[in-house]
Amino acid sequence: MREGGKILGQCLRETAKRALPGVSTLELDQFAEKFLREHDAIPSFKGYQGFPATLCTNIDEQVVHGIPSKNQILKEGDIISIDCGCLYKDLHTDATVFIGVGDKNGNTKNLSPEKKRLITSANEILDIALNFIHDGIYLNNLCETIGKAIKSHSYGVVTELTGHGIGHRLHEPPHIPNQKEGTSSGPLLKTGMTLAIEPIFTTGSGKIITLSDNWTIVTADKSLAAQIEHTILVTDSGCEILTNP
Repeated sequence: MREGGKILGQCLRETAKRALPGVSTLELDQFAEKFLREHDAIPSFKGYQGFPATLCTNIDEQVVHGIPSKNQILKEGDIISIDCGCLYKDLHTDATVFIGVGDKNGNTKNLSPEKKRLITSANEILDIALNFIHDGIYLNNLCETIGKAIKSHSYGVVTELTGHGIGHRLHEPPHIPNQKEGTSSGPLLKTGMTLAIEPIFTTGSGKIITLSDNWTIVTADKSLAAQIEHTILVTDSGCEILTNP
């Protein structure tokens, strides 16, 4: 998983460099698939439950599972989450980068203050979650930490979408909600577990709807959405990010 995670991290880094005005999300998808296959990896998402692409590309109010298209052209000032899974030597990793689309040189100075704040907050919230993780904590305490971090930035938690375990399958137990659920402590996290930590939230209510393609999920109130993700390994003293480039 370390090897596959490094490939995935490099893939997302190089794909993000190509997220420029005038580029279609299909072009990003084609680049990412080519990159993975050239590194002896297989796109985890392509064909998964019928999903047709390597990437999920989600712009502005799109939350998750956006299908790349030749007709979806990036514009300066957009925000986009680029979500990708990688199958390498029979093990999966999963990660998402959340970025602003700048000018042809990648300069994002014209990104709106609201969008800049959303991107900064997403990275801060993910960091808070990752810094909380170590051997011996309870899952629901992690979920509570993520939820409090999201709400401290005055954002709405998307309760229907969660992080997850990962390894031989793309989605494994446990589900990892982005806020505390119920009164149970949930399972104990132990050294050696691998998890996809995935804060998902919006600038609005957090309510979502699914479009007619039966995949793309958007905010019900047209507010902006954020998704960011790393696959991590639980260790005795913390966690190791497996999907860094």
